[in-house]
Amino acid sequence: MLDKSLADLTSLNSFAISALSRRLLILEQPDELTALPEGLPTPTLILGGGSNLLFCEDFEGTLIKPDFKGIQVAEQDDAWLITAAAGENWHDFVTYCVEQGYDGLENLALIPGCVGATPVQNIGAYGVEIKDVCHSVTVFDRQQGEFAILSGSECQFAYRDSIFKHQYKATHIIVNVTFRLPKAWQGKLNYGDLKSLPADASAKQIYDLVCQVRSAKLPDPNALGNAGSFFKNPTICAKQVEQLLLQYPAMPQYPVADPKLRKVAAGWLIDQAGLKGKQVGGAAVHQNQALVLVNKRQAVASDIVDLAWLVRQTVWQKFGIALEHEVRFIGAQGETDLLRIKARE
Repeated sequence: MLDKSLADLTSLNSFAISALSRRLLILEQPDELTALPEGLPTPTLILGGGSNLLFCEDFEGTLIKPDFKGIQVAEQDDAWLITAAAGENWHDFVTYCVEQGYDGLENLALIPGCVGATPVQNIGAYGVEIKDVCHSVTVFDRQQGEFAILSGSECQFAYRDSIFKHQYKATHIIVNVTFRLPKAWQGKLNYGDLKSLPADASAKQIYDLVCQVRSAKLPDPNALGNAGSFFKNPTICAKQVEQLLLQYPAMPQYPVADPKLRKVAAGWLIDQAGLKGKQVGGAAVHQNQALVLVNKRQAVASDIVDLAWLVRQTVWQKFGIALEHEVRFIGAQGETDLLRIKARE
């Protein structure tokens, strides 16, 4: 266990924003969870790869980063059960599965972060979400002081959401995730650029195209600080979509489970609002992908917050659609959000 006070978090968040944490614990083995120091500063926040959060100011509590490693494979008659430790790099794990012939994760290639963060956010891309492949999640319950296994349904997955962002946010630490990948695999090709592939495309072909498209559209966080998609794709009523299509017939929109609702593309809304390349301080809307906000030149957290607010307000004024940020905002006392930050000003 690595235990640091007043830890610099610049290298632990993909925005590369400078911030401090009063205490930082980096855990290398699951059994260290049963021996956490007493009297840790509160609140407690579980840190994954830092690829989907923004430290808005110095954090006054304790960050716990599980850095567990390891992959285990179990075979069933009709599926593979692949268990990956929370600290494994997500893209490296997807690559491993594709190379070994464990098909089903290829649509989720090149998403930054670690395995343990994937069920928290219920990450998704190209028509596949973690909820589609998650068999179970092993957690450590800090209140009970014991390990437990949650089934996929117990994780209460929703769009970019799960129980780990609510009831279990501060009490349960993810140790590993088990994915169920059916042997009778069928590729998901009905989304975006994947429609160009042949119907019998292999998982490797899907993986290669996803990597190619994401590399072309999305900036590498190692070269240009960012947290990937900053805003969620909003779900609005179908009647509003119909009205908008009269004025913007090319607006991308997609069906959801409720026929009275439709999902629209946040990146398209931001682009049409003329915000590509827009800068506030050292932060900018990316030139190639409007859904991504970047640390262009030594941005501070307030630059990104102010830019996010500008984007939200501009889209609201033009389309009457309120964007919700996908990136988690972390304040001095834990998780917050854009509206609460702006209400304090």
